[in-house]
Amino acid sequence: MLLLFCASSAFCGSIIAWGNNNSGQCDVPWPNSGFVAVASRYFHSLGLKSDGSIIGWGDNYDGECNAPLPNKDFMAIAAGESCSLGLKSNGSIVAWGWNYYGQCDVPSPNTDFVAVAAGWYHCLGLKSDGSIVAWGRNVDGQCDVPSPNSGFVAIAAGYSFSLGLKSNGTIVVWGYGISAPSPNTGFVEIAGGYYHCLARKFDGTIVAWGGLNEFGECTVPSPNTDFVEIAAGGYHSMGRKSNGSIVVWGWNIDGQCSVPSPNTDFVGIAGGWRHSLGLAVILIPGDFDGNGWVNFADFAVLASAWMSLPGLPNWNPACDISNPKDNIINRLDLDVFVENWLKSVQP
Repeated sequence: MLLLFCASSAFCGSIIAWGNNNSGQCDVPWPNSGFVAVASRYFHSLGLKSDGSIIGWGDNYDGECNAPLPNKDFMAIAAGESCSLGLKSNGSIVAWGWNYYGQCDVPSPNTDFVAVAAGWYHCLGLKSDGSIVAWGRNVDGQCDVPSPNSGFVAIAAGYSFSLGLKSNGTIVVWGYGISAPSPNTGFVEIAGGYYHCLARKFDGTIVAWGGLNEFGECTVPSPNTDFVEIAAGGYHSMGRKSNGSIVVWGWNIDGQCSVPSPNTDFVGIAGGWRHSLGLAVILIPGDFDGNGWVNFADFAVLASAWMSLPGLPNWNPACDISNPKDNIINRLDLDVFVENWLKSVQP
């Protein structure tokens, strides 16, 4: 689960996707703008818009990309193997997609939730009182939250296990064959992959454990510092640095660990089975409408401000894209616009 908020749409972002695209999970729908959160788990992807709506793309065999109506007022998202979750601003959870194991049947009372997470076939919800509710496939006890079920501040899930982060910085793990890390202290964020776990420390380092580490998914690259966010895919791991770059390691069969260039300006991450997502605030000079693409609509904006100066009725400071800015919309701005013509944030 990833939760981000924007003060205004000007600070929201576009989604960059890379890796396996057999189901279209890397084909972000247009307009690729205004996103505040991303999520993925298997072969579909989700994006949360600043207006509270959810966009889904990729494998949709079970309707996991079709957010139920009314598609609004969402504040967080999570993706399972073939199901999706959305947390509403009123504290209720909406779940849709494949429901063979009851993973879309949110237990009653469906109120007071503050966070959501999804494994492959089970789901978690964190209540405002610090307790966790779990439902769906439970063959390995991944839905049996250990006692005392209190004091939790974050949740995460993997294939057949669940994780909870306590307010004292310790991690509780239950389900299939994975224990908490040792020493178990000082953690501020958790994430679950197929059979491995990630946790971020308050000092910006990442601890990875579980599974067999057969693809190096638990071997955090050096320098293991300055991380501000983590995410786990199937057999690959992701960390976002404080400088806005992303580090990815582990299974790279489809290039899911190969972050597209330029690796900058990211504000969010998510990992799918064999693909990766990054939420980036990328401003292309000339993209005046903020849809991640310099096109004819932007040309119309530039034309409307042509040869304007501060104080004139048609003055638009956003069109002053020459370097350095010169407080006039003229040939210098047009040159920059032409240089970026038809450029897109999506590689």
